[in-house]
Amino acid sequence: MAQSGAMTETATRPDGTPLRAVVVDDEVNIAELVAMALRYEGWSVETAHTGPEAVAAVREHGPDVVVLDMMLPDFDGMEVLRRVRADDPTVPVLFLTARDAVEDRVAGLTAGGDDYVTKPFSLEELVARLRALVRRAGSVLEQDRSTLVVGDLVLDEDSHEVTRAGDDITLTATEFELLRYLMRNPRRVLSKAQILDRVWNYDFGGQANVVELYISYLRKKIDAGREPMIHTMRGAGYVLKPAG
Repeated sequence: MAQSGAMTETATRPDGTPLRAVVVDDEVNIAELVAMALRYEGWSVETAHTGPEAVAAVREHGPDVVVLDMMLPDFDGMEVLRRVRADDPTVPVLFLTARDAVEDRVAGLTAGGDDYVTKPFSLEELVARLRALVRRAGSVLEQDRSTLVVGDLVLDEDSHEVTRAGDDITLTATEFELLRYLMRNPRRVLSKAQILDRVWNYDFGGQANVVELYISYLRKKIDAGREPMIHTMRGAGYVLKPAG
């Protein structure tokens, strides 16, 4: 599955809060992969791996969209959909399945699903379809977010210009991608594995020490002589947050 590409717009709810998604798949790695792609785009995401977990997650979090695996270990996606729609008749649902037979697709859509994607799939396409679903549902407000701001640190995704407290900072392409990932997830602890996956691609064969190396490069450029923004959380990863 391909990664989702960087986007220069962030979709939010009309009240300015992040869009919410519940991702349901009994294959934990797939659920986490989809969740990571959506979080990278600024969404708030909950995952579930069984039918009861899915129904509970939707009831608790009130998502703007549900990504629902059709084949679950207890009851199938059709039953999850029935229970979800009993609580919220309007929430958009995108079915996710390894089966691509026409009758399965028709059954999913006839049951009330709004879209259908078969495995293996492109993360970029999946994110685009989910954005389209919430846009059609009227629960999305598009905002121009080509500029990321965390404290006095500013990153322009279009021009690749970076400043801190007004001072220009020159970054390599990899340093820029690493900083962009950190700034898209402020105050969130990101593990070395997550950073490797997002910045160096999922098929990267290197070791986690490359993350340590590039974090040190960033610190020299972002934090040198200033109150630090990049922090190490021992045993967990790294977090970027405003100084002070």
